[in-house]
Amino acid sequence: MHSEFTGAIIKMCSMTNFWKIFLFALVVIISSCDHTQNKQTDTIRSGTINISVDESFKPVIDEEVAAFEDSYPDAKIIVHYKPEAECLKDILNDSATRMVIVTRGLTDEESKFFDNSIGFIPHWDKIATDAIAVIVNSKSTDTVFTFDQLKKILAGQAGKKRSVIFDGLSATSTVRFAIDSILKGQPFDTSVVRAAKNSQGVLDYVANDPNAIGMVGISWIGNPEDSAQVNMLKKVKMAYVRCDECEDSPYVKPSQSGIETRRYPLVRGLYYILKENYSGLGWNFIDFLQFERGQLIFRRAYLEPSKIGFQIRTVKINEKLDSN
Repeated sequence: MHSEFTGAIIKMCSMTNFWKIFLFALVVIISSCDHTQNKQTDTIRSGTINISVDESFKPVIDEEVAAFEDSYPDAKIIVHYKPEAECLKDILNDSATRMVIVTRGLTDEESKFFDNSIGFIPHWDKIATDAIAVIVNSKSTDTVFTFDQLKKILAGQAGKKRSVIFDGLSATSTVRFAIDSILKGQPFDTSVVRAAKNSQGVLDYVANDPNAIGMVGISWIGNPEDSAQVNMLKKVKMAYVRCDECEDSPYVKPSQSGIETRRYPLVRGLYYILKENYSGLGWNFIDFLQFERGQLIFRRAYLEPSKIGFQIRTVKINEKLDSN
């Protein structure tokens, strides 16, 4: 009896030690996982982050990243160029994506989602204003359009002679702009609208088809200091679009002054959304984009900077000076 009792005690002690060891190991594993997830591998000046960027802004963002990395040699920004909708999916669902650059900020529903899922709302703000250039083949004689004409062409109400080329039929910011701002929510006529793989594909398509009309971000075609864009302007040309809000209803090309004065009507904002709640590399890159050097790169790419620039005012100038 004494022997059985002693054996039971030993067994209970062994089980107690087992559970103590098991619980200790579990705590260590959980702490290790939590440490791995929350470990900050970057600082404001060093490390590596992944960002997703709307493909229609590739030329100017390439310049921004190159200048930033030149200033911070220990920093690496890995850019994934995608359609806008894919970028937004990344920031919502992919923990590795720290930031996106797209043509809108967060909606109220998206802000609530982040607040509930990660405990904070990512910061977002406007960093520049872009224009969508309407381009035609260099041999085309149709170089002026009104909003109503563009709407009829996209809706298939202007005949089947002209085709309109986008950087994709869905999920891109340029397509969304055309549906929201030109078609006012109406659908495309898919027998007229064509999809290229990306913005460069739009330029190549229009360069080879005299009857094609393309729509691309101005940073792909509007920089006269970029030799590749200057050469492309030998194959395509930018069309004029009528400013219906202007007093004299002029036809305006997509230029920097046209964007700044809003005389060119096809304009859209460029925004960042940053999912970083500590002072890391993402915040430093945003500071770079928002302050002088980054803003000057936007200006050099012929976008309108949002943080620096000229103040536009309407003034009336006397045609005759007083003789005195």
